[in-house]
Amino acid sequence: MKTMPTPKRVTPVNLLLRAGLALVFLYASVSSFLSPQDWIGYFPQFMRDIVPVSILLPVFSVIELALAAWLLSGIYTKYAALVAAATLAGIVVSNFALLPISFRDMALICAALALFFEER
Repeated sequence: MKTMPTPKRVTPVNLLLRAGLALVFLYASVSSFLSPQDWIGYFPQFMRDIVPVSILLPVFSVIELALAAWLLSGIYTKYAALVAAATLAGIVVSNFALLPISFRDMALICAALALFFEER
């Protein structure tokens, strides 16, 4: 029977990267539940045309919550970091016109990639 892996010994660098990235996804998720009108504009129009806004934002928010929990768990951190980097890259690419707002996400992408490469 296969068991879940146990988290490895946590270093300060690993913990700070995981906590920082998790907080970003946690904040965005909770805030989008509390003030959805502030967040729906970050989805490209083609996505809003395909999936109703009333479904799109809550589903993405739950995904962000799950990603935050995954990062904090310390289990399969390398993969969680890669998913975080890809998610953030998708946000930047799909909102290139909003670069004056989303440029900070590029630093978060670098943090996620640092966590990816820091994991063995």
